[in-house]
Amino acid sequence: MKSIRYISTRGAQAPLAFKDAVMTGLARDGGLLVPDRIPNVADRLEEWKDLDYPDLAFEIIRLFADDIPESRLRELIADAYSTFAHPDVAPVRAAGPVHVLELFHGPTLAFKDIALQFLGRLFQEILEERDSRLNILAATSGDTGSAAIAGVRGQPRIRIFVMHPKGRVSPLQERQMTSVLDDNVFNLAVEGSFDDCQLLMKTLFNDLPFKDAHALGTVNSVNWARVLSQIVYYFYAAFRVMDSTGAPRVQFTVPTGNFGDILAGWYAKRMGLPVRRLVLATNENDILARFFHTGVYAKGQVVATVNPSMDIQVASNFERWLYYKVGQDPQAIARLMTRFALEGRMDIPRNEHDRVDEEIVAGSSDTRRTLATIRRFHEQYGCLLDPHTAAGVFVAGQFNELEDPMICLATAHPAKFPDAIEDATGQNLARHPLLDALEKAPVRCESLSNSAEALKTYLAARAR
Repeated sequence: MKSIRYISTRGAQAPLAFKDAVMTGLARDGGLLVPDRIPNVADRLEEWKDLDYPDLAFEIIRLFADDIPESRLRELIADAYSTFAHPDVAPVRAAGPVHVLELFHGPTLAFKDIALQFLGRLFQEILEERDSRLNILAATSGDTGSAAIAGVRGQPRIRIFVMHPKGRVSPLQERQMTSVLDDNVFNLAVEGSFDDCQLLMKTLFNDLPFKDAHALGTVNSVNWARVLSQIVYYFYAAFRVMDSTGAPRVQFTVPTGNFGDILAGWYAKRMGLPVRRLVLATNENDILARFFHTGVYAKGQVVATVNPSMDIQVASNFERWLYYKVGQDPQAIARLMTRFALEGRMDIPRNEHDRVDEEIVAGSSDTRRTLATIRRFHEQYGCLLDPHTAAGVFVAGQFNELEDPMICLATAHPAKFPDAIEDATGQNLARHPLLDALEKAPVRCESLSNSAEALKTYLAARAR
């Protein structure tokens, strides 16, 4: 079978093999890398359905990563998931009207670990093979930063620079990042929002001479390997729910900020997984929910909420989905993204059913509904949800009228958001020994102005 190559959504990047795509991160023309085809695996579902998580991950990832020897790829995957506290890696539990896919059993208690434990090992493998160095620049709204740091801390060939919006991540999320004192880890509190951090990152990656001179790479979900790793748990969860319920297909609800997680589900559906539809859930920062209702993608002001990882107005992975929506036309993508950069909005026509997309529906929650959902699921089903997951579960209730089982992605351990849990339940229920140990840990972090030049100066002085 012909090897998959990675092309840019904007058309001006030469096709890349998988390892080169991983190291490139953001395409050199400013677009995002996507596979030049999506394999159909519908005829393999029966043989895959009883595989454990690492074996299933190997079967899926190897389809997209054919420049890594299979024996070595299997070892990297097994090593990555040996760090998870639950033997199933991503267990599924029934909770009243939904099935909850628990993605928080990794080292930093968030779904980002599933991709970043693998990606950290992948970086190390490629760098050793090429005798190279890498400076990772990342923007985080909370969980990506700590998961990325956990994936690469102490690696001699990597330095990681993580920007978070100052005062806009939860105290525990901040402490998870800033308490890692390894010499290769740099935490930066940026004056501004997560969207500002993300724009700084893209600005530096689009400065190709600077990017090349400082060997910049990314662990954000603009890196294709992040999305690829997340495809796996859609298959894993669907197999277990279909097996336990006898249903021929399922639905997924995904709490969404940067669109990468739900995009992974969209790829899984395109690969032949029997998914009836994907339900996108936002909080008060509802640019994506509004888009799937109206066809208008328009920026607004970022509002701070109880689910900070969703406090995003510009979803970096949206461009990948849009690329397929416009018929894989890179010129059309370039026009749309240029207009959005200039005007802060774009318009996409709806179909004859007055929908933007037949495969994705969307809704939003707010703080009151999210906290009420946490309280109700704890009281009625003994299931404690973090505020991101609870927003998804609330929105799932708006679309759970079909017979197909609804799987809700639980993206973080509730102990990462103790204040929201106590507000919802009136009890101090959200604890975890990994987080309790951070209470008195020393921290290291530097403040940085919201300036590309300030960031360049900082990096230039410390990058390898």
